[in-house]
Amino acid sequence: MDYKMIESSLSENVMKLRGVEATMDISRSPTTLFCLPFAGGSSYSYREFQRHADDGVSIEALDLPGRGRRFPEPLLTSLHDMADDVFEQIQGRLNGAYAIYGHSMGACIGYLLVKRIIRERYPLPLHLFVSGREGPSVQCKENDRHLLPSAEFKEVLKKFEGTTRDVLENQELMELFEPVLRADFQALETYAYEKSEPFDVPITVMWGKEENLKRTDAFRWQDETTKKISFRDFNGGHFFIFQNAAQIGKVFSSGVITPYDIAA
Repeated sequence: MDYKMIESSLSENVMKLRGVEATMDISRSPTTLFCLPFAGGSSYSYREFQRHADDGVSIEALDLPGRGRRFPEPLLTSLHDMADDVFEQIQGRLNGAYAIYGHSMGACIGYLLVKRIIRERYPLPLHLFVSGREGPSVQCKENDRHLLPSAEFKEVLKKFEGTTRDVLENQELMELFEPVLRADFQALETYAYEKSEPFDVPITVMWGKEENLKRTDAFRWQDETTKKISFRDFNGGHFFIFQNAAQIGKVFSSGVITPYDIAA
């Protein structure tokens, strides 16, 4: 009996089995959900989502320059620059299972990020989740709010849910917060949409029923994907995401199910 041949055959089969196990481990690893900030937001804004994410989703909230963990860095005033910054942060992790989520301004950044990923020929995200934002082809109706004097700018902010009166009336806080908001408003108000081929990425659009936005404009996200979009509405206004974190966590989970997960 040729023991060396048997040993060689067994060794080869073990290696094959290890390869299968490695593949299974990768397919079972959590999908990373990169969360992009809304105007004035930071990575801390999404801390509640991690608590409601199931084991199949790993929340990774990212910071743009000038906020959160990157507060000392210069602010960006262009959505394209913001998307490029996020791409630089995550490009080393795009070979695993991942998805993208952005609320309001973050939705626009997410859209531009997917386009950058396509240009760079990286694997596509499993899903793009967006909330609180019309399709990117719907242009901003006001383009000079970031240029307003401080007193008038504060009056504009009072109309938004995200800035509390305590913050608006605190001079020290506003000295920190106002430049961030102005930069984000500038990015949104100066963005010029460029039509391109729809990408092959599923999109889920989430909306607050009390938002001061047109539902038909939300459906304009359909122009950006070859897949049929999923539309989910929730009780609440523009920041409905915080009062519906548990339900949104379920939306994330269902949106990143892979064929392997279904088979299992």
